[in-house]
Amino acid sequence: MNGITTFRAMPGAVRLLLVNHCVGHIGFYLLVPFLAEYLLQDLALSAAVVGVVLGVRNLSQQGLFLVGGSAADRLGARGVIMTGLAIRALGFALFAVGGSLAVVLAASVLTGFAGALFNPAVRAFIARDSGARSAQAFALFNVFGNAGSAIGPVIGTVLIAAGFRISALVAAAIFAVLAVVQWLLLPARPVPRHDGGVGADFATVFSDRRFWAFTLALMPMFALMSQIYFLFTLQAQDSAAPGYRPGAVAALFVVETIAVVALQVRVTSVLARRPQRGPAMALGMAVMGASFLLPPAVAGLVAEAGNGLSGTVIRTAPVLAAAVLLAIGVTAVQPFVNEAIGRFAGHRLTGTYFGAFYLASGIFTVAATSMTGAVLDRSGGALTWPPALFCAAAGLLSAIAVVQLHRRGVLPDRDQTTTAAETVDTEPDPPASSPSEIADAGRVALAQASSRCAATKSGDTDDR
Repeated sequence: MNGITTFRAMPGAVRLLLVNHCVGHIGFYLLVPFLAEYLLQDLALSAAVVGVVLGVRNLSQQGLFLVGGSAADRLGARGVIMTGLAIRALGFALFAVGGSLAVVLAASVLTGFAGALFNPAVRAFIARDSGARSAQAFALFNVFGNAGSAIGPVIGTVLIAAGFRISALVAAAIFAVLAVVQWLLLPARPVPRHDGGVGADFATVFSDRRFWAFTLALMPMFALMSQIYFLFTLQAQDSAAPGYRPGAVAALFVVETIAVVALQVRVTSVLARRPQRGPAMALGMAVMGASFLLPPAVAGLVAEAGNGLSGTVIRTAPVLAAAVLLAIGVTAVQPFVNEAIGRFAGHRLTGTYFGAFYLASGIFTVAATSMTGAVLDRSGGALTWPPALFCAAAGLLSAIAVVQLHRRGVLPDRDQTTTAAETVDTEPDPPASSPSEIADAGRVALAQASSRCAATKSGDTDDR
């Protein structure tokens, strides 16, 4: 089944959210990659203050994923999605009119909080409405997101010539329109009854040992994905001659994006034929980890290539190949991870489970990326073995852990739907809708945009 056929087979609400995911990525990435330069140059803020502003945006999003997921469960995913989109529109509008640090900080908090609202809510809505086709739905979710991430910086590069404020207003308008479109077209779904308070919901999630064993095993997924913006970017720069470094970084993102778009639906379709998801996720994590070994393994073989364009192509080819391997691993594991979260959760606490998983993964990503940087500093270069082995070990250990969970029957397979959340759920499942959201950036097709994206998204799980 190809991507178009798979898309057409999805319920109308899921198709709407997939398009929303793509357009939202366009709006986000046409602005955010250029934010740091705007703060440094136009507002004359120090680099330290700019780091605080960007960090506040990430913290207000990743730190509140659980809040957004819980709100989706208790208030309804549709309303939380619309509210999040409207708040992000307001945040981007503040970037357009703000000329002070206080306004910029407020804009950063709002844009981050908005993502914390609609990201788990969208995933919860898709998991519930796609039913047995949730793995395929999340495969398309990855494709649409990557497509938007690729288009956004290109549009942003054109708009930025007219000024950052124009870009901010365009981004704000995109999210405002998306909020209206969801209000007009996204159907409401019954909100399951919650007998206890929010604390009872959190107690259910945090006492679900099966879910947390799964979360601990799969947390390295996002950490390894984020290395496309950190370790792989540094490897591409170190491999290229000085005059070709921006182009090498741009090629890295373009190649990775093309791989995801071209392979995601096909890989998911093949792996989804088996009801057991554990082997597919373990394979994906092992491939992701192995991808980091390729650049240092062949660095000595290509080190003597010249400093011209041909030499740069030869030296950067292993890094680009590693990015393709990383993308293949992502296509194998990510849709099934999202599918499994929905099955652990059931219908009553889907958003809360997604929020908990993304919160834990975000914290782990920050810690792992910091450790990768520390190892890199001690090793003396991005193309040396220590940082590569560190990342490869994370992928391999994750794969081993997934295999063990699979053998012990901890993972919810395709036909296994009973979860800890559902054992206390006395309400019937909401009705499914009738049949009828392709990085924290080729995402960056221009070298200027790619270098800025790399600095902006390191460790960020924003809309990925």
